[in-house]
Amino acid sequence: MPDGPPPLTLTLHRAIAEIPAPDWDACAGGDNPFVSHAFLSALEDSGSAVPDRGWLPQHAALRDETGRLLACAPCYAKSHSQGEYVFDHGWADALERAGGQYYPKLQVAVPFSPVPGPRLLVHPDAGLPVAALAQALVQGCEGVGASSVHVTFCTEAEWAALGDAGWLQRLGTQFHWSNPGYGCFDDFLGALASRKRKALKRERRDVAGCGLALRCLRGAEITQRHWDAFHRFYRSTTDKKWGRSAYLTKRFWPLLGERLGDAVVLMVAERDGEPVAGALNLVGREAIYGRNWGAVVDVPFLHFELCYYMAMDFAIAHGIPRVEAGAQGEHKIQRGYLPVPTFSAHWIAHRGLSQAVADFLARERPAMRREMEALATLSPFRKDGEA
Repeated sequence: MPDGPPPLTLTLHRAIAEIPAPDWDACAGGDNPFVSHAFLSALEDSGSAVPDRGWLPQHAALRDETGRLLACAPCYAKSHSQGEYVFDHGWADALERAGGQYYPKLQVAVPFSPVPGPRLLVHPDAGLPVAALAQALVQGCEGVGASSVHVTFCTEAEWAALGDAGWLQRLGTQFHWSNPGYGCFDDFLGALASRKRKALKRERRDVAGCGLALRCLRGAEITQRHWDAFHRFYRSTTDKKWGRSAYLTKRFWPLLGERLGDAVVLMVAERDGEPVAGALNLVGREAIYGRNWGAVVDVPFLHFELCYYMAMDFAIAHGIPRVEAGAQGEHKIQRGYLPVPTFSAHWIAHRGLSQAVADFLARERPAMRREMEALATLSPFRKDGEA
């Protein structure tokens, strides 16, 4: 009888197209559209996540001796720390001040998308622990001369498994809205304290009276005209917030619509038939995910309507349990989006830096938990005895 488990082979691929879509998606599953072959290929084929923008694909594929794909991970060699939303600039500065080199690093992530979900994608029939893919990623990191591996916005189960394997664990915070089975938006409003309920009604009423037509478009209902307008909205947002080149190219949006179909939902505001604002969402089995927003008009509360309330309406109408509206934004709490933890795990080759980061994270994690507890007290939902 042979000794030990059968040998596994790790390969790193410089394009998602090198891995057949059915093989990749069999590992990724169908719950989260952001790790689908279609989404990742749209990023690459549109020129958005490509080497000349600092995102060199190094997609990890773990195969058995027959060549069958057992596990994979969306992975990139990074020459910077932009577009990730889990900030490690201080770690890079510390290593480089000490004479080391932080870049390139390996980033296991969905580019430009702070969306929690699976990152270490194991085929359900493989019988392979997450730790096996994690170990392979460390070997791949050493093989390409990277300083570290970072698995960002992973699931809590992956986070726990990576922690057990000796990786450094980090916590973050986002704000998500939960749908316990509301029949309509008024059911949600009825769960709020009176003052909060009145404030939300006023916001929706003000937007309804501003003279804009609001539409929810899905799949084939979204035309090239909408995508052209949406790119203008997106550029307006990036120019105002960051004043630098946008991550996503104009080609990305129609490719996304073409490849993901009904998983794409666009909330649009029109004036005299012309789009003037929009919010892009992707739909998974457990959540509708708000991604990008922009406008060429300044209308009070329009952002909240398109990004939050219409997404909630969609979730209620389609029985979707959750709305995830992206990173940051404590203002979301007053609109029913409550703090939840996000997870990332990190392996750093340099022992001194690894220990320093471990010490930092040991202090940061309890601080993050305390912050989430404090934020949760700001919940707009009725407490016992409140009207």
